[in-house]
Amino acid sequence: METAALSLHTNMSFWSLFWQAGLFVKLIMFGLFIASVAVWAIWFSKGRQFSALHKQADDFEDIFWSGAHTVESFNKQVKPRQGDHALATIFVVGREEWEASSDADKADGTASQRTRRMMEATARREVEALEAWIPFLATTGSTAPFVGLLGTVWGIMTSFQSIGISKNTSLAVVAPGIAEALFATAIGLFAAIPATIAYNRTSGQLSRYAGRLETFIDEFLTVLERQATKGKK
Repeated sequence: METAALSLHTNMSFWSLFWQAGLFVKLIMFGLFIASVAVWAIWFSKGRQFSALHKQADDFEDIFWSGAHTVESFNKQVKPRQGDHALATIFVVGREEWEASSDADKADGTASQRTRRMMEATARREVEALEAWIPFLATTGSTAPFVGLLGTVWGIMTSFQSIGISKNTSLAVVAPGIAEALFATAIGLFAAIPATIAYNRTSGQLSRYAGRLETFIDEFLTVLERQATKGKK
């Protein structure tokens, strides 16, 4: 009895549960583990990325809205370039489109509409680039539990087949196989729960940043139109 209990305890370690599982269940466990590692890596990477983007946007807007510069003097002082960050890219695209427009287009609003379309298209491209890997979080969060459940069902079926062959239903024989099967579901949940949380948080960060870009477009266009009106006077 003591020997059986000791064997049962030894077989219940995580590594033992993995190595004793069948090939199909092993593949499922390994895939879910890789997905879990990827989820944490994406979550950490996206968090740092959005933190850096908001810091760059704060610095950019602090100077731009200081009131001490016109668009032209701001451009000469800060020298924003496309690719620096999203706000800088939108600024450069909008300024170049506005400067390329004729006075007549500025007067009848054509320049403003065209500049807005250019900046909004640029903002969409920037947001699409930031969306990279976010769908992976959603997919992992929704499918990982079912993939783990598939491993569990398969493992339980295999265990019952082994029990039928051995004709031994003692706890020492049944428990390891059932534990191996349930371990797959546990790994699935271990991947799905952080994936769902990461998706919700990252999507929220993306939405807030996209809204910030839209607000800047509106405000920047207002500044351009105001300066054009003052230039006429």
